[in-house]
Amino acid sequence: MRVKSVSIRDLSSAELGQWRDWAYQDGQLVSPYLLPEFAQAVDQVRSDVQIAVIGQNAETIGYFAYHAPRHFALRPVGAPMSDYQGIVAKPGAVICPNEFLTQLGAGLMPYENWWNGGACKPGLARERDGSVVVDLSDGPEAYFAGRRTAHKSQFKKMERRLRNAERDFGPVRLVMRDAGGHHFNALAQWKSKQYNATGKLDIFNIGWARQLLENLNTSTDTGFQGLTFALYFGDELAAVEFGLRAENVYHSWFPAYDERFAKVSPGLLLLHEIFKTAPELGLSRVDLGKGGAHYKTYYASYEVPLESGRIVAPGFAALGLHSWDAAEYCAKILPGTLGKLPARARRRWAQVSAFEPDMGPRLKTFARGFRAQVSAA
Repeated sequence: MRVKSVSIRDLSSAELGQWRDWAYQDGQLVSPYLLPEFAQAVDQVRSDVQIAVIGQNAETIGYFAYHAPRHFALRPVGAPMSDYQGIVAKPGAVICPNEFLTQLGAGLMPYENWWNGGACKPGLARERDGSVVVDLSDGPEAYFAGRRTAHKSQFKKMERRLRNAERDFGPVRLVMRDAGGHHFNALAQWKSKQYNATGKLDIFNIGWARQLLENLNTSTDTGFQGLTFALYFGDELAAVEFGLRAENVYHSWFPAYDERFAKVSPGLLLLHEIFKTAPELGLSRVDLGKGGAHYKTYYASYEVPLESGRIVAPGFAALGLHSWDAAEYCAKILPGTLGKLPARARRRWAQVSAFEPDMGPRLKTFARGFRAQVSAA
């Protein structure tokens, strides 16, 4: 196996087309995140996007988009924001990322949402979960009929909440797209408030991440673009959702709502409206992403298996990680929250390291966020 690392800007139109074709399985696009257009969008806001062009004998068999290694660590493109990560490979090809990690100058690759596809399992999986997919190929009416049969009480409850919302707050109205950015800005404010209240890293306060989302929000390319949906009760903005759209697939990415309307579940009512409107937009599949939110059980047509974990090559990176593993294990004997601090610190450091490639801003963001996380605990 040979691996060549290049800038995405140096790929030919034929190579980009090949990559795009391989992002489909059985005629279906796996995810917008695995398309070259996503890597190109990230490349517009970060200068470290590279593509591993993977070959065997005289032919190319795969593409892997990543951020150039910093301090021995390599990360999939857009990580940890990207809800699907992985190698886009030629049908039938089996590619193991641990075979070429050191060739790319890295000793470590953390991953959050690894899609195996035709590749082998990448490394040590810490968590396995599924990305929940809503199949609307038979139309919204058929989909809702099937869901009501499977989860009658849930959908009766949502019908009551819709009636209550319209009675108490005004008619429900869906607004698609967001030319002026008003809905996106409201979403960012709500999410920032949520992140700060829970001690999580505020993604909307990270320069390149915010710029990426804003760029996608203003894209007009229906083949690949960001989409913002807003739900109103009368004249009041109740919920906003931003996601990625590629051809017939919409991936829900950042949902949020005004807490004043929490009792009527505005986020779920917004999802219902998106499902109903999907045919108008040429959408037949909505991906709700990975995560343990209980509501997803009611809407899932099926799940796409994803993993989070890490690949570690022998060397200094492995030694440091194993030492931290030992400290984390020993700390478990400490009372209360003290025993959880090393694990929290590791998770926060991993997340901040992905968002802040330079050490100065990384340390500052880590210290600020970790203090907030401890305070919120």
